[in-house]
Amino acid sequence: MRTRRTIQALVAVCCTLVLSAAAPVAADPGDSVGMSRLGPRLDPRPIPRLTDDRGRALTLRGWNVEDKTNRAAAALSAITEKHFRDLRAKGFNFARLLVFWDDLEPREGRYSAAYLRKIERILDWAETYGIQVLIDAHQDVFGPAFGHRGVPEWATRTDGLPFTPHPDDWFAEYFEPAVQRAFTHLYEDEDLLRAQARMWRVLAHRFEHHPAVLGYDLINEPMGELRGGEDLPTAARRIERDQLTPMYNRLADAVRSADGGNWIFVEPTPIVGEGVPTGLGRIEDPKVVYAPHFYNAAMEAGADYDPSAGWIESYEAAVTAYPEQQRIPVVVGEWGPLNNSLPNMARFYREALASLSRYSSGWAGYVWCYGSGYCAVDERGVFRTNKQQTAAPYAAAVGGRVASDAYDPVAGTYRLVYRASGRVASGRAVTEVSLPPSASGWGIALEGAAWTGTRTVAAGRAGVVRVVALPGARIAVTVTPLAPLSRRTPR
Repeated sequence: MRTRRTIQALVAVCCTLVLSAAAPVAADPGDSVGMSRLGPRLDPRPIPRLTDDRGRALTLRGWNVEDKTNRAAAALSAITEKHFRDLRAKGFNFARLLVFWDDLEPREGRYSAAYLRKIERILDWAETYGIQVLIDAHQDVFGPAFGHRGVPEWATRTDGLPFTPHPDDWFAEYFEPAVQRAFTHLYEDEDLLRAQARMWRVLAHRFEHHPAVLGYDLINEPMGELRGGEDLPTAARRIERDQLTPMYNRLADAVRSADGGNWIFVEPTPIVGEGVPTGLGRIEDPKVVYAPHFYNAAMEAGADYDPSAGWIESYEAAVTAYPEQQRIPVVVGEWGPLNNSLPNMARFYREALASLSRYSSGWAGYVWCYGSGYCAVDERGVFRTNKQQTAAPYAAAVGGRVASDAYDPVAGTYRLVYRASGRVASGRAVTEVSLPPSASGWGIALEGAAWTGTRTVAAGRAGVVRVVALPGARIAVTVTPLAPLSRRTPR
């Protein structure tokens, strides 16, 4: 479980002040459509979009893919080709793949060739189904020294400080003295700095040219050591400013020594989920993505979504300040509540998806697995309650400058307006709209000097609509549900 009662208690007072300062829009109890309150995504906007190597604006929609249970010879065995086949069949184009330093380098300086081959096999499956992958160096509560995954035991230094497990609230373990000190050593010990950089050079060198690789998430949900008298938001901003920023610059240099083209993703501490702006400084790299997570402590502890609390609005205000200042794209690396069937969760998904579309270039829900808990789908592959809302039309790639981009979940309609770029022959002007399966199928209409070979997508099938436009033309793509055969007008 991802319960976070500890973080909720520690930031409660501070977040009351943050929420008040953010002046969120008052929730309308009668508002049933998140987009009507939060609005469609409009460009130009202060946060740039993620782009591909053709310069097209990208939108990523997908899920985390993981195997936290199996290790050593069995590592990653829970991830199969089916994961990627099913992601594409539901209309998704993105996966955040969790990999673990403790499996990659179980002994200092000895990298596992078998583990690298397993990662490559997973990437090959992703390529087969057109899924772009973010390789995430994942840690939970630092690593196996504390009963979790991430940083190897040989790289864990605690100075003999105590550690007490919290089996009913694992996030509380981040505040154990031994865990906090381990983070300090990771950020400050020269030999560990070099080891972490070597690990990233190994990954980047191996996968630089793999067509499925979009980028590298340098560390999952980094934390650190609180000082006497600090509250949690103050500590988080200091850790981000003084420890994470230099670490990210070092690791970016390490990646660039092997891979000059893929994106580098950097995360703040998880405290951003409580509406606390990050203290991260500038990462000196031309292809950086800000990758916060979108979790609310109360909901992680089992509470229902409270629309009147203004949490989504406060989170959005906090999380957009840094990328606006730095002029870098945003991709939310994890999000989604555990108890997704509570009374207000349908509204949460509507409003969360509308908010994410306002400022991000995409997201990865947590997590693509087949079962209960956080799983996106059940054992049969059917979306669990409310999670079907994540499968909606979107512009996976836009060959031009986006003017507006909006999905209406009530009408089931999607509309993209953009100004087409030049150089059709290079593929820069080719736009791709991804459509999930629907009960009725989809109809596609174009306005402007553009052409597509796909005017309908049959019921029950996902589809990708490719639009080629005259350079410089203003294009509108409108996607609507097809009427049942019995209601269609005869030709």
